[in-house]
Amino acid sequence: MRAGLFIPCYVDQFYPQVAIATLQLLEKLGVEVVYPPNQTCCGQPMANSGFEHLTKGCDELFVKNFANLDYIVCPSGSCTLHIKDHLHDEHHEEAATGIRKKVYELTEFLVDVLKVEKLDASFPHKVSMHQSCHGQRGLKISQMSELVAAPFSKPGKLLQMVKGVELVELSRPDECCGFGGTFCVFEEAVSAKMGKDRVADHIDHGTEFITAADMSCLMHMEGILKRQKSKVQVKHIAEILNSQL
Repeated sequence: MRAGLFIPCYVDQFYPQVAIATLQLLEKLGVEVVYPPNQTCCGQPMANSGFEHLTKGCDELFVKNFANLDYIVCPSGSCTLHIKDHLHDEHHEEAATGIRKKVYELTEFLVDVLKVEKLDASFPHKVSMHQSCHGQRGLKISQMSELVAAPFSKPGKLLQMVKGVELVELSRPDECCGFGGTFCVFEEAVSAKMGKDRVADHIDHGTEFITAADMSCLMHMEGILKRQKSKVQVKHIAEILNSQL
């Protein structure tokens, strides 16, 4: 199985360890990983700001980079959802449509495609999980608490396979952290207050690490934690699933 590794631009610039952990984890599980070196931003920030018509160059480059691969895997729910819902190329629309059907967020790829049932990983810490909005409500990688339906969580299922992890239950398990991409720029005060409330729920339950499938949400909460001089750390789920003693 060949899979293209799609790394969001902010991960590449600020959290390269997440990209490395994703690569190592996929290779451990027998995936032949291909990394197109000239990939750039997928265009989500422009689209979120109402300028989707300016993402043509991003779309065309994405199609050029990833069209000939069996799967595309990304350690970010929001970037994955953007490609799934918005990728178009007027010159290669068939290829773009094909990509939209085979791009996966990391945890859904591990659960739905690889059907992972066991992981050789160890992380002996108290960990609380943030359910990012794009992953939960867009990609359906976990159940929304407001629905009267059986609960499930693909990231949670994977974390339970890690030796030593103590999963911490939150009072509000699927509340938004307030990041929202460009929302945190245009609505700074609201975003910051939402982030502080979200962080408080994690801290109040005695967590050591906050994890998520979206590093963007973790980046937002990490800024708040650092300003509060908290000892609580953030760690992308790929790093925990790839961790060893």
